[in-house]
Amino acid sequence: MKMKKIVIDENHANQRIDKYLKKLLCQAPSQLIYKMLRKKDVKVNGVKVKENYILQNQDVVELFLYEDKFQEYTKPQTIFDLKIEFEVLYEDENILVVGKPAGLLVHEDINEGMNTLANQVLTYLYQKGEYDPQASLGFTPGPVHRLDRNTSGIVIFGKTMRALQDLNEMMKKRHCIEKTYLTICKGYMPSDELIGYMKKDSDQSLARIVSQNTPGALKMHTIVENVKSNQEYSLLKVKLITGRTHQIRIHLSSVHHPIIGDSKYGDFELNKKIKKQYHLNYQFLHAYQIQFVKPIGCLKYLQDYKITCPLPQNLLKIKKQIFNEKWPMKMAVFIV
Repeated sequence: MKMKKIVIDENHANQRIDKYLKKLLCQAPSQLIYKMLRKKDVKVNGVKVKENYILQNQDVVELFLYEDKFQEYTKPQTIFDLKIEFEVLYEDENILVVGKPAGLLVHEDINEGMNTLANQVLTYLYQKGEYDPQASLGFTPGPVHRLDRNTSGIVIFGKTMRALQDLNEMMKKRHCIEKTYLTICKGYMPSDELIGYMKKDSDQSLARIVSQNTPGALKMHTIVENVKSNQEYSLLKVKLITGRTHQIRIHLSSVHHPIIGDSKYGDFELNKKIKKQYHLNYQFLHAYQIQFVKPIGCLKYLQDYKITCPLPQNLLKIKKQIFNEKWPMKMAVFIV
C-alpha cells in the first residue's frame, strides 16, 4: 500500500480533518473515512489525529491508500464550457460578488445539472487562471447564499476556504451582512416592520404562514420601506433580518400585498393582467444591495462597504411604466 502525502495550503486549512477528507475523497463512503481515522490510516505530520483535528496551513496529511483507490475516490470538479451570463459587481482575492439574471439557478437541481450560476462562476475563475480543480482537490469556490431561479440580483461567492468560512459565519449571525431587495407589490403598502412565522411544505416546495406555537415554525422578520406608490402598486425596499425560504414573497402575501408576477404566492388575476400588460411572467423581486455591517476574520477590510446591483432593463422598464417615470433624456450633439 502506497502512502499519499498532501501538503495543506490556506484553501484547505482551518477545517476539521474529517470534513476535509469527505470533500477530498468525495466518492468514498463516510464509514470508510472514519474507519481510516480509527485505524491510523490517516496521519498528520506523522501523528495519528482524531476526527475533530483542525488542519493548519502546511500540515502534511498522510493517507495509507492504494493509488487506484485514491483515484477512484477523488473526483475533480468538472469545469463546463459555459457562457458567462452574470455581471461581476465586485471582486478581490477573497470574494466575488455577482449579479444573477432571472431564470438562472444558483445550484443544480434534478432538471439542470450543468448551466447554473455556481458552475458559471467556476468557468469564469478557471478561465482567469484562479481556480484549477486538479490542484484544488477538497476545495471548490462557492456561493454562501442563494436566490430563487426567477429572482435576480446579488449573490456572494467565497474564492478561498477562509473567506467561505468567514462569510458563512457572517450569514449565521444575521446582522453582519445587510441585504436589501427591490420589489413591486399590489396596492398601497406603507413602510412597516413585519414579524411572523412560517413553515415549509417540502412536498409542494411552498411555505405557509403558521402560528408561533406550530411545531417546526420559523420566525420571519422583514423591514419594508415604501419608496413610492400609486392607486394600484407600491415600490418597496425590503430588508431581511431573518433569511427564510421565500420570506419576502410569503410575508407580503400574508398582509395582502403580494408581489406582482409571483405565481406561487401572488394574485392570480393580477398576474394575468401583469403578464398581458408588461410581459412579466415571474415575480418582480431583485436583490438590490448588500452592505458589510460587521465583517469578520479575513474580510474585516470590507467594513461598511456597499455593493449595488441595478435593476435589469426589463424590470426597470416596468417600474417606469407603472409609476409614469420619464427616461433620462439623451444629450443631443450639435455640430456647428
